[in-house]
Amino acid sequence: MKTIGVLTSGGDAPGMNAAVRAVVRTAISLGMNVKGISRGYNGLIEGDIIDLDVRSVSDIIHRGGTVLYTARSPRFKTEEGVNEAVENCKKFGIEGIVVIGGDGSYRGARDLSLKGIPCVGIPGTIDNDISSTEYAIGFDTAMNTAMEMVDKIRDTAQSHDRCSVVEVMGRHAGFLALQCGIAVGATAILVPEVEFNLNDIINKIRESQKTGKQHFVIVVAEGVGGVDGMAKEIEAQTGIETRATILGHVQRGGSPTVRDRVYATRFGYAAVHLLNKGIGNRVVGMNHGQVVDYDIYEALNMKKPFDTEMFEVANTTSI
Repeated sequence: MKTIGVLTSGGDAPGMNAAVRAVVRTAISLGMNVKGISRGYNGLIEGDIIDLDVRSVSDIIHRGGTVLYTARSPRFKTEEGVNEAVENCKKFGIEGIVVIGGDGSYRGARDLSLKGIPCVGIPGTIDNDISSTEYAIGFDTAMNTAMEMVDKIRDTAQSHDRCSVVEVMGRHAGFLALQCGIAVGATAILVPEVEFNLNDIINKIRESQKTGKQHFVIVVAEGVGGVDGMAKEIEAQTGIETRATILGHVQRGGSPTVRDRVYATRFGYAAVHLLNKGIGNRVVGMNHGQVVDYDIYEALNMKKPFDTEMFEVANTTSI
């Protein structure tokens, strides 16, 4: 394989640039040429493709976002769109592609692989909800960002004896909310995976008041939603001034942590070595601290269990 491409797709995540850097430099060390595909699968369809060399990826390892940009591509979900992408691969001499993103990006990689363009996926999403890996690029940075923001909110909540209901990202998964909630000592953590009754949380607040606690933080995953309504109900039933805050996209930005930079580099290195062996239709991931790879169909059919033990730890220590 003489020329490979690299793209980032779906939501951006801190550490994606570190992965791009690793892909480019590993490929060059193996005698390959590298094409950077801008704006995900849209760029592949439209031919928005540039040459990358060793210096192209200098000084990006510490930057958030993605220097290749990203976009969601409805066109690529059609047969016509995939065929256009394949034709551009042939036009630019791209023989394989490293795709950095989530499950939706993996499905695109699968479609390209079926059309004869070997692809290897790298997990990149702050939600950490990719089933085939214990860890996805961006998760650690997002957790730390959310923790810092909630800590700041808690400072003012404590000053005013308030309750703060804080929504963090996680549309379909509560991994970010769970670990952030533990880290900030939240009174309660609400996630899509576990049913809850708001009255139980209100009763927990009342019991904590009896022990002298006067300020409270509740961390809610985006997929649960309804933080404004929760705040109003808590205030109505307890008399505690309660504010709702949605952290939003601040969690996606920022310089990646050491963990995200190192894991991204390891993933990028492994992905290129697979392509160098002519192996595609795979995804890399982390299992017990080791980089592994799976068939993309197997990966997409995996289910990621929610850590109920950690959730119990959170409940036990939040009194």
